[in-house]
Amino acid sequence: MMHLKELAAKEIEFVLSKIDSNLDKYGYDTFPRAASVNNVYEFSKDNNDWTEGFWTGMLWNAYRYTKNPKYKDAAMVQTRLFQERFDKNIKLEHHDLGFLYIYSCVYCYELTGDETALEYAIKAADKLMTRYNEKAGVIQAWGDLSDPNQSGRFIIDCLINIPLLFWASEITGDKKYYDAAYRHAKASQKYIVRPDNSTFHTFHMDVVTGEPRFGTTHQGYSDSSCWARGQAWGVYGFPLAYKHTKDTSFLETAYRITDYFLEHLPKDSVPFWDLIFTDGDKQPRDSSSGAIALCGMLEQLGTADEARKSKYMDYIEKITTSLANNYATKNSDSNGILLHATYALPQNNGIDECNIWGDHYYFEALIKIAMAD
Repeated sequence: MMHLKELAAKEIEFVLSKIDSNLDKYGYDTFPRAASVNNVYEFSKDNNDWTEGFWTGMLWNAYRYTKNPKYKDAAMVQTRLFQERFDKNIKLEHHDLGFLYIYSCVYCYELTGDETALEYAIKAADKLMTRYNEKAGVIQAWGDLSDPNQSGRFIIDCLINIPLLFWASEITGDKKYYDAAYRHAKASQKYIVRPDNSTFHTFHMDVVTGEPRFGTTHQGYSDSSCWARGQAWGVYGFPLAYKHTKDTSFLETAYRITDYFLEHLPKDSVPFWDLIFTDGDKQPRDSSSGAIALCGMLEQLGTADEARKSKYMDYIEKITTSLANNYATKNSDSNGILLHATYALPQNNGIDECNIWGDHYYFEALIKIAMAD
């Protein structure tokens, strides 16, 4: 662990240098696009995608780790922009409100006690609740709630959004948020996780009867394959569900899907974009999936038995070392952190580029490692 902590501390300094450079060049009120182009992010004042919160979260985490007020000042500017976005209702009709408002308003409140940030975090939770279907017990991912192609469709990514609801329940004492998040997590466990411990990306429910319909993919290779980032969302999302509910079945699910993820890694321990691919396949990697899975395994360490803890520590070191040595942008003109990420290959979007959530979760994992007891 000592070697790993030293590596993490060194990598954090590298990440901070990239953050500093981007703040100096682009200012406090801009956001990078979801994915780079030729490994360079365009920064813009636009705050209208599902991904802007990851950059704001990196700024809050930089402040959390360093206590340097520069990062707090920058993150506060951005958090106010998320409040403005909410007031103007700019592209908030989707389930990714957790990604947007946990890493801006919730982090702000946790680190500063800012009451306005608290107010808007709860507003965001209320907004997310409008996508919850009581009959099916799930939060619809995308589209108009009456759209027959999207109605009742939920996706594994949302496991990282529902902590906004668990948090809102803890803050307000209102159990409606908890109940919706819990039922959604249970539906994910029951329908998205397959018997072989792989996962569907998306699953469709009948919102009239509440009955399950079928699983599909959106960003994976096929409906029956296992999209790497989806599996990684589960590796992180199920232990977070346990953290808020103490339902130990979520831990068992987390362990099983983590084992599947690890069993399907190539030799350098960083996955291809879909876990159906192995060494020798001429397919892009997705470094962001490795970073998300790191966070998930680190979250699980506190509950794992000694054998599993030892196994996870081995893989945490392997993945972190591989990302640091083979994927980080140290010898590159890139303004990102991790190379060789894949946003959405079937949509020909952000292939073999940096993406901002990969950068975010790599930084989060490094901080978890560096600050561990």
